Amino acid sequence: MSVTNITEKKPISNGQRRNFNLVRLILEGRAFFALIVIIAVFSFLSPYYFTLSNFLTMASHVAIFGILAIGMLLVILNGGIDLSVGSTLGLAGCIAGFLMQGVTLSSFGVILYPPVWAVVVLTCALGAVVGAVNGVLIAYLRVPAFVASLGVLYVARGVALLMTNGLTYNNLGGRPELGNTGFDWLGFNRLAGIPIGVIVLAVLAIICGLVLSRTAFGRWLYASGGNERAADLSGVPVKRVKITVYVLSGVCAAIAGLVLSSQLTSAGPTAGTTYELTAIAAVVIGGAALTGGRGTVRGTMLGAFVIGFLSDGLVIIGVSAYWQTVFTGAVIVLAVLMNSIQYGRRTKSS
Repeated sequence: MSVTNITEKKPISNGQRRNFNLVRLILEGRAFFALIVIIAVFSFLSPYYFTLSNFLTMASHVAIFGILAIGMLLVILNGGIDLSVGSTLGLAGCIAGFLMQGVTLSSFGVILYPPVWAVVVLTCALGAVVGAVNGVLIAYLRVPAFVASLGVLYVARGVALLMTNGLTYNNLGGRPELGNTGFDWLGFNRLAGIPIGVIVLAVLAIICGLVLSRTAFGRWLYASGGNERAADLSGVPVKRVKITVYVLSGVCAAIAGLVLSSQLTSAGPTAGTTYELTAIAAVVIGGAALTGGRGTVRGTMLGAFVIGFLSDGLVIIGVSAYWQTVFTGAVIVLAVLMNSIQYGRRTKSS
């Protein structure tokens, strides 16, 4: 006669289910809730914060970080990291400034002043080349992403310093008689009252969202980021996907450099310093997993606005720039902690 022990599973009560759903809602929507809290707190502390003009100004600041964060999201979804985006931004601005100042052809005794559209195309091509260098180093030469992008960070920053001799290109508005005017259109013009930089950010975010959700490349990206070995065995072109995301990250950095230098009508070799950390922070705050395979464009955009609105709010109420760094760092640590709780809980439940 054998005795079988039967373990009965206790049913989950309605109260436990409600608590679980509430915790899950808070974790998944933390960037949105944080943004609402930030707006409410600073609106209470300053009468100048909750105004349309201030929101548009803050959004134009967020556009720089948001464009960088879109490229960083693609890299992080792939399970990588790109520390070179800040330096690529600075180098892109310097290239644009160099072209706007005129390219001297000593052999022919002439100075070429390329039109603005050519400056934009060439600058974006430069960003793609920098991204391709990262991608090849990581995908084919097996250099760790952290090391490869860190090395490219120094190379890009060094090239920008060599180009400018440490100086800044000023007055990038161009001259009508040279046919190179209109560069400041990106930074100062508005369509329906909305800054062009914000519109560029929105267009890039929509395109990226559609690519991730509606195309084979998006499925390949999530698959290779979640489990690269399994994706490779399933026929996913893992190396091609890896190179592509770094190229797109470089292009996004170049676009951000164009928008920033247009807003400032100047370009310096030190522009974009530490911006790579802000981009990573926006992606993490938006709920993406640094291990890859998890994250959305919507969350990343919310993360970028959380950082931008927090920083500008602290400036408006007169908080020291040093405390701004402390608050931003605390928000990043809290976001990483909540990511660990969210994905750790999900792993256990699965």
